[in-house]
Amino acid sequence: MSCHVDVVGQGHPLVMIHGWGMHSGVWQPLVKRLSKKYMLYLVDLPGMGQSRSVEPYHLYRLAEEVAEVIPGVSDILGWSLGGLVAQSLATNQPERVKKLVLVGSTPCFVNEPAITKMPGWDAGIQRDYFTDFSQSLDEDYKKTIIKFLTLQCMKAKDARDTIKQLRNSFDAKPAPTEKTLKDALHILLEADLRAESINIRKPTLLIHGDRDTLVPVQAAHWMMQHMSKSVLRVIAGAGHAPFLSHSEQFVEALDQFLEPDPSAKWQTSWMT
Repeated sequence: MSCHVDVVGQGHPLVMIHGWGMHSGVWQPLVKRLSKKYMLYLVDLPGMGQSRSVEPYHLYRLAEEVAEVIPGVSDILGWSLGGLVAQSLATNQPERVKKLVLVGSTPCFVNEPAITKMPGWDAGIQRDYFTDFSQSLDEDYKKTIIKFLTLQCMKAKDARDTIKQLRNSFDAKPAPTEKTLKDALHILLEADLRAESINIRKPTLLIHGDRDTLVPVQAAHWMMQHMSKSVLRVIAGAGHAPFLSHSEQFVEALDQFLEPDPSAKWQTSWMT
């Protein structure tokens, strides 16, 4: 097994999967509160945090490695790259997933032209962003990471504080190698799960910031429209890391979805 996992708390299992270049420490500001209700499985993806890398390094392999260290049936929460891993789990091992939470997530990070049998995709960002990051990793690894963290929060309210939290989280565990970062970046460049995601039949909560510059909110609206059991929470003023910038609203949405009040009517979408 390649994935390191920290287990904290009690209650129904909630697996939390981080994004590119980060590790499970990114969830630390939420752990004390969430661990009172859930048994948290805080996963370090292969090659990140305290997990050793794997070969070949591709999306389905990452999902398989995560599946080996989590309970038989769990609620799965994935952020950014972790959202792709969570979607892969829900697609290929649906019996392992009770509910799905996708944060700042998308089936496809990069804009794509229309090709035979597949419509174009304009709810991502330009491919050049990721190719530039890949090239700059060779030149200045630390500077590139900081640039990527800044991009995630650029237009959000309280962006400076959120970037500070992300940088502090990044420094809390061993840094990934440049090869791991490039391999994971390649996943962001090439993954297109549109055909798979529309077949996910698990109850799914989409949490997205309306100022997300890395994954435009249009991607979340597309997922809500195409995933039959999905609901969308758009958090006004939030960027790519709403669990840090708007933690109260984030946890409230999470609790309402995972532990709903039987007397309340669950809305298909709402804006704060």
